[in-house]
Amino acid sequence: MEKKYHAVLVQITVKKPRLRLSSLHSSHSTSDVFAGVIRTFRVKISSPPSSPPLKQSPPTMALVFQAALPSTSNSPPFSFQIPRNPFLVDHISLSRRPLIFPPASTSAAAPALSPVSRTKPKELVLSNSSAQVEKGKYSYEVETLINKLSSLPPRGSIARCLETFRGRVSLSDFALVFREFARRGDWQRSLRLFKYMQRQLWCRPDEHIHAILIGVLGRESLLDKAREVFDDMPAHSVPRTVLSYTAVINAYARNGRHESSLDLLAQMKAERVSPSVLTYNTVLNACSRVNLSWDALLSLFAEMRHAGIHPDIVTYNTLIAAAGARSLAEQAEMVLRTMLDAGVTPDNSTHAYLVDTFGKLGRLGRVSELLAEMEAGGHLPDAAAYNVLMEAHARDGEVKEAMGVLRQMQAAGCNPTAATYSILLNLYGRNGQYENVRELFLEMKVGNTEPDASTYNILIQVFGEGGYLKEVITLFYDMMEEKVEPNMKTYENLVLACGKGGLHEDAKFILSHMNSKEVVPSSKTYTGVVEAYGQAALYEEALVSFNTMNEIGCVPTIETYNSLIFAFARGGLFKEAEAMMLRMNGVGIQRNEDSFNGLVEAYCQGGQFEDAVKTYVEMQNSRCNPNERTLEALLNVYCTAGLVDQSREHFLEIQSAGIMPSVIAHCMLLSVLAKNDRWDDAYKLLGEMKSNRVSNAHQVISLLIKGDYDDESNWQMVEYVFDKYNSAGCSLGLRFYNTLLDALWWFGQKVRAARVLHEATGRGLFPELYRRSKLVCSVDVHRMSVGGALTAISVWLNDLHERFQSGEDLPHLATVVVARGVMEKSTAARALPVAKAAYSYLRDKVSQSFHFPGWSKGRIVCHRSQLKRILSMVSEESSKDSSNIIVSMTNLTFPLPGTQVNTLGLDSKEQRVIDEGQSGEIEPEIMATLV
Repeated sequence: MEKKYHAVLVQITVKKPRLRLSSLHSSHSTSDVFAGVIRTFRVKISSPPSSPPLKQSPPTMALVFQAALPSTSNSPPFSFQIPRNPFLVDHISLSRRPLIFPPASTSAAAPALSPVSRTKPKELVLSNSSAQVEKGKYSYEVETLINKLSSLPPRGSIARCLETFRGRVSLSDFALVFREFARRGDWQRSLRLFKYMQRQLWCRPDEHIHAILIGVLGRESLLDKAREVFDDMPAHSVPRTVLSYTAVINAYARNGRHESSLDLLAQMKAERVSPSVLTYNTVLNACSRVNLSWDALLSLFAEMRHAGIHPDIVTYNTLIAAAGARSLAEQAEMVLRTMLDAGVTPDNSTHAYLVDTFGKLGRLGRVSELLAEMEAGGHLPDAAAYNVLMEAHARDGEVKEAMGVLRQMQAAGCNPTAATYSILLNLYGRNGQYENVRELFLEMKVGNTEPDASTYNILIQVFGEGGYLKEVITLFYDMMEEKVEPNMKTYENLVLACGKGGLHEDAKFILSHMNSKEVVPSSKTYTGVVEAYGQAALYEEALVSFNTMNEIGCVPTIETYNSLIFAFARGGLFKEAEAMMLRMNGVGIQRNEDSFNGLVEAYCQGGQFEDAVKTYVEMQNSRCNPNERTLEALLNVYCTAGLVDQSREHFLEIQSAGIMPSVIAHCMLLSVLAKNDRWDDAYKLLGEMKSNRVSNAHQVISLLIKGDYDDESNWQMVEYVFDKYNSAGCSLGLRFYNTLLDALWWFGQKVRAARVLHEATGRGLFPELYRRSKLVCSVDVHRMSVGGALTAISVWLNDLHERFQSGEDLPHLATVVVARGVMEKSTAARALPVAKAAYSYLRDKVSQSFHFPGWSKGRIVCHRSQLKRILSMVSEESSKDSSNIIVSMTNLTFPLPGTQVNTLGLDSKEQRVIDEGQSGEIEPEIMATLV
């Protein structure tokens, strides 16, 4: 046999019109620009001997209407989904052919179509040679035919394409081709193939193919074309049975045309075609979605049973859902009883409709009673039925009722599933009942119900949000022991919890575990890793993770950039924060409120107060609405700068905005008032905090500052507040403890400040604070407030003296870290608020030997020989008065209004600090040990 191959290659040029913003307001519509598309294709031509017409294959209703109605177990019977066309390449409007009505003898009872009912023309699907069918899904001939038809251009010859398949494919094979095109939503190619087959004797479509095509056109809302195919069936000697009638009824029903569906049902009976249960289900479904009376639906149901058709699960579910939509609880209950009497077992959809019906009426308890009646009657519901009711109680926050459903199903002998426990675990977690979460999870494991990945995901999320971060890591190890495979949501929740708590070692391990499992981390995962390093002040490691993220093609999100900005902000690294903002602009990421908040905080911690205010103004000009954190950040700027009047004014503005100032805001204002000896205002503000009836935290912190909670029994109240802030994560915890330490220090409550600092470090905050080795002993205060830094330095000095007296060797260098990052190399670091305060404090309270070295502008150091001399002198003096400290740590009595405590000689002291800092000793440059 001679073979010929023809190939056509046409270059495609599509010019898209440019759309300008002004054109949206123009009265002239933009005309569509189209380009003809011809793709490369090859057609193999052969001349097989002519074959006789194929034998008509019997129609299969199950295949035609497999997706006609929604699944009864997963979705309500009213949700019809129209598949989108994955092969849509261009948009070309197709003129509609006029509807051709058959002779009156064949369609006299057909329902008329009004001009209003005409649907919008569908777009034309052009060829797509890359649309290949899945290998092995069909036979070789069917697969080849589908691929050839898929690669056929719009005006390609179907005759040539099908010529080689003459005698090789049957009508059943063609039915598979139509079903594949129906799955793709390719109604144009289906219609072209159908029209060609009608003109051929060897492949003339049977009723089965007609029904498939009607279904395709119905899903695309092409009711005119669907009706045309149906009406032309007698003219092509194709009998219309229940198959084709049900197909066209379904086409109208899915488009909300219940009147047409009823008319077609009447026409069907007039032509003595017996409807099936699927036909009645389709009509019932269409009528139940409109405002048709309940009696009319029952009339259809009675008519169905009178015709000898037994209703199935879909029938009853449709009626129950219709009763629920009409708030007819008693009628829904009646249908359920009829269903049980008929021996039809309810499924998940049945229970979901019942719960929805009674839930809207606030009568969920009645569903429990119905389930109990089913149990007593021998119709034991499965776990899914109880889960639906449990979920309804969980949505309403009804913990006791949801737990009652669990006990009911256990008493009925129905074993709970992992999904059952997951619902309750999530409910307990949302209500903060973490002890109940632990007990229920233990009950789950003891009861031999295996937790799945979803269960662990809920537990990880619950404990992560509750601040039990170590417990989150324990769950991950338990998950691996139980051989439950984590999914991406598991990894993301784990790393986000690590980021929240600054658990950088655990975050690193989880990332390594993902790599070992060949799981590519997502952007959210890397954001958690960056956050974890940032919370621990490991700036270089955070940047390495950020750069690795970019190298592997994982695109950073706005949350990733904001995590880095906040990490730099907490340490006052405003240069790095600025660079990150510029990088965001370079990659086209729009800055949001968190971005600006981070930059304001970075400038404040870095002492750049004017730049902080300018950033706030820029934020407003960028149409970013300031939030509560923004207002707190600006208040911190005024308070750190010592601007008392501006601080009070801004505090009042926060109150006038309808926002109750937080404990952090109150502590900020208390600090600046006490620092400037404004005792009247400070005591008044403390009284306001104590009388706050809305927030228990305000009352506890005010009493803490006044010394009412110093004894161990009352200190538990303080620990409760601390735990609350600790559960919110390291970011909020650092801000809270910094402002509280600042307030305590300037109120002269140094013993209480030291105790609060101990609580903070015990909860994992300020992990960089104290470092000790044989070479270096350091205290890193670059992320602390002034009061917090002076508290930490005092504790550190007294600890050094205690160790020295106990006989321990002194380190070669004692270091106070006051700046990190770029500022560490600049002399401007000495002007930072923390650096100035720490330098002045050390030289005034301890010794002039503490100085800025030449090799680092962000550290204040003292060498071993000088430190030993200082501690020896202190030891000699302490032996006389039995004291064992370098710096006196006491709680002062609150000063009387008008007393100068913190402002006495302040101007001359600050000037002396600046002068000494500028003329400080310069040492030869040495290698700095990272501490």
